[in-house]
Amino acid sequence: MNEGSIATGSAVSRLPAPVQARLVELKESLERTLGDELSCLLLYGSAARGGYRDGQSDVDLMVVLKEASRQSLDAIANALQIARYAARIEAMILTAAEIPRAADVFPLLYDDIRRCHVLLSGSDPFSSLVIDGKNRRLRVEQELREAQIRLRRAVVDGMGADDALKGAVSRKVKQIRGPLHALLGLHGIEGGDDLGTVLAGAGKLLGVDVAPLKRVHEAPGPAYAALAELLARAVDDVDRLEHPEAAR
Repeated sequence: MNEGSIATGSAVSRLPAPVQARLVELKESLERTLGDELSCLLLYGSAARGGYRDGQSDVDLMVVLKEASRQSLDAIANALQIARYAARIEAMILTAAEIPRAADVFPLLYDDIRRCHVLLSGSDPFSSLVIDGKNRRLRVEQELREAQIRLRRAVVDGMGADDALKGAVSRKVKQIRGPLHALLGLHGIEGGDDLGTVLAGAGKLLGVDVAPLKRVHEAPGPAYAALAELLARAVDDVDRLEHPEAAR
């Protein structure tokens, strides 16, 4: 990728010009420094989906090396630190061999990357990746249960303050976009993966009114109640997919 090769209308081309420039600069630096040791460089997350918000979103970058040697890591440390502080470019560093072997523990992350990413350099390690559905279901349940537990703790830590409740609900709603989208997929429900579409689909599937979640800043109490109910029903639903006899 260079400044003249970013496709018009692509998610990358819609990023702010300074961020695009930093991506180009970082790509060229990594290619120059690593040479053949750089297997792949790809953009994922909100910057690839088109949901990037200037000043709020991180730019998620995956750096795939042939070998994650100490020498290679030291060699790219300065470039990655500059990109991080200049444009919030957050790099996840993997090796090419690790990606298929870790598909069982990162099924939702890998699903999200497979569905939407921008290849900046090298060959695409996700084009033929296979993910076991059992691992996907298990990870959905784990992430939803963790969100449920952390939401309760956030309420306790907030000690009744509305601002704390607003922040907790807002954060958790964004964090469960991925597992809720995957839950819909487990039911064979296809659709967009933006937050609004996912919440609407999950609300319909689980019989929960998610409208209060749109008004969290005006009415945090009802928003919390809606989120707590959504999580409870989602956890119960995904658990029943593993234990269908419980539904009888």
